[in-house]
Amino acid sequence: MSAIHYTIFPKNPQAHLFQVTLAISDPDPKGQCLSLPAWIPGSYLIRDFAKHVVQLRAESEGHLLIVQKLNKSTWYCAPSQGSIVINYEVYAWDSSVRGARLDTTHSFFNGSCMFLTVEGQADRLCTVTILPPEGEIYRDWRVATALPRAGAEPYGFGDYQAVNYDELIDHPVVMGRFSLATFKACDVPHDIVIMGRHRADMDRLCQDLKTLCEWHIHFFGVPAPMDRYLFLITATGEGYGGLEHRASTALICSRDDLPRAGEVKTRESYRNFLGLCSHEYFHTWNIKRIKPAVFTPYKLGCENYTHLLWAFEGITSYYDELGLVRSGLISQENFLEVLGQTITRVLRTPGRFKQSLAESSFDTWIKFYQPNENTPNAVVSYYAKGSLVALALDLTLRRETQGKYSLDKVMKILWDSYGKTEMGVPESGIEQLVGEISRLDLSDFFDSALRGTEDINLAPLFADVGIIYQLRCSESSEDKGGTLGKGGSPRTVLGVRLVSNKREAKLSQVFEGGAAQLAGLAAGDIVVAVEGIRATASNLEKIIESYPSEITIQIHAFRQDELRKFAVTLKLAPQDTCVLTFNPTASAEMIAARQAWLLGIF
Repeated sequence: MSAIHYTIFPKNPQAHLFQVTLAISDPDPKGQCLSLPAWIPGSYLIRDFAKHVVQLRAESEGHLLIVQKLNKSTWYCAPSQGSIVINYEVYAWDSSVRGARLDTTHSFFNGSCMFLTVEGQADRLCTVTILPPEGEIYRDWRVATALPRAGAEPYGFGDYQAVNYDELIDHPVVMGRFSLATFKACDVPHDIVIMGRHRADMDRLCQDLKTLCEWHIHFFGVPAPMDRYLFLITATGEGYGGLEHRASTALICSRDDLPRAGEVKTRESYRNFLGLCSHEYFHTWNIKRIKPAVFTPYKLGCENYTHLLWAFEGITSYYDELGLVRSGLISQENFLEVLGQTITRVLRTPGRFKQSLAESSFDTWIKFYQPNENTPNAVVSYYAKGSLVALALDLTLRRETQGKYSLDKVMKILWDSYGKTEMGVPESGIEQLVGEISRLDLSDFFDSALRGTEDINLAPLFADVGIIYQLRCSESSEDKGGTLGKGGSPRTVLGVRLVSNKREAKLSQVFEGGAAQLAGLAAGDIVVAVEGIRATASNLEKIIESYPSEITIQIHAFRQDELRKFAVTLKLAPQDTCVLTFNPTASAEMIAARQAWLLGIF
């Protein structure tokens, strides 16, 4: 049987329209069904990419075929005597890493947005011809993708291929003008592609990512599971995010996050960018190949429910920063600062007492990716709290087995047993594996950490490795934790978060149990006066701090177009800001355990 062939043509960059042609040599004689994914692996939300399809039509041997829409993302083409050709347009104006975008400067697209599935033939070879836009201004455009070339020159337009539909949609494509740098990690070619204006030190970036990638590859074991790898980076004024793929990652960052020529120190923003790269690269193993059984195969037309995202995102979040310190890209002190900030984020989420990690994973389709003003009060992040469970599990295994076993060992066995074999991990598989290799009964640990809503008791685990766990009050709304602070008296707070980049003091979130919520203030209210003094976004925090706790003050706020008055009894900032420091009196045994953890033993 012949391959299924797609042609991608940026038909009208000014209008953000692609022309896609799909040729099927052996359609179903009963009529061919076609569908487009409703979501993209790695981002667990129904996005209904079919809504961007425009003007779909089908023909066979020059004759139009009747096409019937069966549901929101499925089309039925009437039976034909021979091959059929499907033509359709795709509107591409999504700036995220999950969709498709086309304009006169560049293009980025995920296959989930562009390539219709030929139902019943998803396992067949797929070939793709990628054409350039028409016009002189596009003559210097290039192509960057991890799709295997099938005649196209390196970084050139032309023919590419994938062994099946699943692989086809797992290689995002960039077209346009971009910066390009290459390096090898464990003999695997890696490309760095940056779109957008920037002044990044490409040599520094190559050096640091080479160090990082080689650590990840050695962690799971040589050889790497891919023949080449691409970092596809969009540099913007502000932005942060990434999406993993089997041989590439799509990243968005602020151009100021990238390293600059002549810099010696690692700025916090660049450290965060390296952490993002580390996170998505670790996913090359943990979720792209080691994956929940429910994802083998993906069912792209509906939700795929699992309780295991705490492991696939949380464990990855744990190792993304641990990989930085183990590879020497950040210091151990920097790692403790970042870890303290993660703990702080979790402690500032009242929703952790309402939703378990297992529930957070299962309900990600309706909650995590669709946050609202009440999200902090109702939801816990399987990224952040999941990483703390991974940390607690790692330190517990190391302590209870005297360093013989760790989460490192668990991940390597998961790779050997599931990643290499392409078998899906059962819902209870990780818990069972931990028990089998360690011979420990950790059922109470998992029941509490995954299915309970109580806080993880991290202090004694840190103490075992010579680290002091401390909590203090936040010193401002910008205080992310992780550092000791100035040590002043606790301040009074309303327990709110303001809408950013606004002059008016508009409340975006009101935290459960805080002074504002108890007084009746709500998200969307605009505070205009405190005790008769005008309030703005820039001075509200300082005004509130000028009053002692337990005093009741009058606040005026607009709710929609009505002015309301609230009697607010102020509270002290809670002790929800974490600081981790090395214990100067730690024993040699504690220090040895800490070094084994932070340096890693392969």
